[in-house]
Amino acid sequence: MKSKINYILKFFAFLLIFFVLSRAGINGVIFPFAFSMMFALAWANQKVWLVVPAYIIASIVNNFTFEGAISTLVTAIMLVLPYYIHVSIKKPMLKWELFIFAFVSQTAWIVFSILGGMEIYYVVLSLVVGLFYLFIALSIFEPLLRRGFNHKLTLPEIVCGGVLLMSMASGLANCDIYGFSLLKLFVAFSLLSISQVSNSGRTMIFASLMGLGALISGNNPMFMAPFIIWGLAVIAFKFNNRILPASAIVVSEVLITFYFQLYYSFTIVGFVPVVIGALAFLIVPKSFYYSLSLLLSTEKERSAVKCLLNRNRDILQRRLNILGEVFYDMNAVFRSLIKQGASEDDAKEMLYEEIKSTICKNCPEYKHCHRTFSEDTRRIFLNLIAISLERGKISILDLPSYLSSRCGQSARLISETNTLTKQYKSYSQLVGNVDTSKLLISDQLEGISGLMKTLAGEVDTMISMDSARERRILDELSSNNIICTDAVVYERDARTMMATLVVRDEDADKLKLQAIASKICGNKMVINDVTPTERAGLVAVNLKTAPRYDCIFGLASAAKGGGGESGDRHSIERLDGDRFIFAICDGMGSGAQAGKKAETTIGLIENFYKAGFESEIILSSVNRLMNLESSDIFSSIDICIVDLKDGIADFIKMGATTSYVRGEEGCKIVECSALPVGILDNAKAYTKKIVLQNKDNIILCSDGINDAFGSDGEFKDFLLTVKAQNPQEYADQILAKALSINNGYAVDDMTVLVIKIF
Repeated sequence: MKSKINYILKFFAFLLIFFVLSRAGINGVIFPFAFSMMFALAWANQKVWLVVPAYIIASIVNNFTFEGAISTLVTAIMLVLPYYIHVSIKKPMLKWELFIFAFVSQTAWIVFSILGGMEIYYVVLSLVVGLFYLFIALSIFEPLLRRGFNHKLTLPEIVCGGVLLMSMASGLANCDIYGFSLLKLFVAFSLLSISQVSNSGRTMIFASLMGLGALISGNNPMFMAPFIIWGLAVIAFKFNNRILPASAIVVSEVLITFYFQLYYSFTIVGFVPVVIGALAFLIVPKSFYYSLSLLLSTEKERSAVKCLLNRNRDILQRRLNILGEVFYDMNAVFRSLIKQGASEDDAKEMLYEEIKSTICKNCPEYKHCHRTFSEDTRRIFLNLIAISLERGKISILDLPSYLSSRCGQSARLISETNTLTKQYKSYSQLVGNVDTSKLLISDQLEGISGLMKTLAGEVDTMISMDSARERRILDELSSNNIICTDAVVYERDARTMMATLVVRDEDADKLKLQAIASKICGNKMVINDVTPTERAGLVAVNLKTAPRYDCIFGLASAAKGGGGESGDRHSIERLDGDRFIFAICDGMGSGAQAGKKAETTIGLIENFYKAGFESEIILSSVNRLMNLESSDIFSSIDICIVDLKDGIADFIKMGATTSYVRGEEGCKIVECSALPVGILDNAKAYTKKIVLQNKDNIILCSDGINDAFGSDGEFKDFLLTVKAQNPQEYADQILAKALSINNGYAVDDMTVLVIKIF
């Protein structure tokens, strides 16, 4: 039932619009607006079965002749027929097709106009103005339908809206009913209403447009000055009390009529529309104007959005800080739970006492061995325990001759020593693994704590949106035929500006988008990502300040022996903050098993970095995880993190080979002195920071490449001879040279990664 009422109301609204526009003309000669509005409404997804009947009825009522009826029906048919053809074939009508159909729809009117004696140039002028009016209507309907009424209009859209208002004023100027001016009634009520929900400038613009529309209709300036005087009166008495502006417009009409005598004649009927408009303004409840202000104004809404956004960021920052403290406290608790194993001397002493208690306590020679010769006996037992711990067991050959000849429990002594040392080693390894696991968890908790605090720092700064730039971007994009329904511009930090533009899907990859954003934001902007929105056909294009540098890279590799699976793995990932991580992981040995180990290691490192953990935490955690495995295959890690914003490369190495930075002024060497991942529980990584220059090439390689050259110096000398500009060619030449040194044979897995900075 509700939808039926809406359709009925829409039909009468369309009927009224077409009735007014059918009477809207230029100089009282050409009337080109009604048919253009019909095509524009159809393009704006309004129901054709409502629009077309309303147009036909309004047009025939205004021109009740045979020629008028035929012209109206032909115009309607030329919309309905193509529309339903496109619906049946499920193909949307293109805009240029719409203009062609609109032009062809005037065929009957052209014929009747020429036969009726209308001058050819008037016919041509009417068609040109009609098609131009169609373009203007589309220019305002499209953005309004895309983003609704509660978004600020761009300057071109405001101009188009002004033309539509002038056309309505032109039609209303020709709608007098026995001297009762519908134009004056409409303008009086609208002026008072606009003054309540908008600023003085818009009130005066509306008054001027209404006067211009009446002027265009018949070259009659009669309403121009009165409407401007009305606007000034309303603005002057614009207070919270609505009676004052309503009274002011009535009083100004009295002055215009009797004192200034701006009208050609005076009748009571001509004065009534102003009074009715003022009374209607007073009768309409305040809630109507409040709703209208929300519909037309965007400033309050945008301010509320900004406040809400910053409030949520403040809440998020506090919670992240609290979570960071919680995880840090949990880290301290886990570290306090670590039970470090006894020292080697304490372990030997403990095992000695256990053996003495088990084997020697009831022996008849106990006092002789452990009192008379206590120091010698203790030294011999500790030596046997040390041998058993080192070799895994002792035998009769490890016992001194005088002990084996004198002791009657030599066999039992050997067995018990081997059993106890084996049990101790198993227990010690178990305790060590448990402690390592606790340390690993502790490291992760510490890393999460640091990550939380970093995130808290990132959201701590209040976002300050740049409304001026947002308006300029909307206007500029619109003038370049890019419909942007919304724009948000703000500074993320002192060096990074962010912009989010909601545009049509087909406009997202246009180069003008970046060019316009860069010009208005004052620095080079690049597209960071494109995300879908809740409205079909629209996407959010997120732009950010381009980093100072960029990079390209090339990779070349060969498996040991020229075939099979390589034990090397690599990673290339873009991180937040305009950073890249480049890594090569070399599983010791070659083949599938080494490759699997390297793949596990590189995968862990890659995910840790993407999550935002610090390098020290990452490598410590990965090292401990790999140390828990019983495998004897270890991995070397060679990582280079390139900060494109600052032009800095951080090298992080564990057991990796030498890296190189080849620039225009020479070649820098980055050596490594750290152990591979998984050998020692507390192994530390080697780190080095290098400031990069334009056109620098960073060379990372596995030991298969580096070992092919005689020394780091020889490799460096070769790099200085390479002339390749493309990093892929650079990598290919390095691999080819390494293979040629060994007569084309890969004695080990070979991987080389070249990164060029520019």
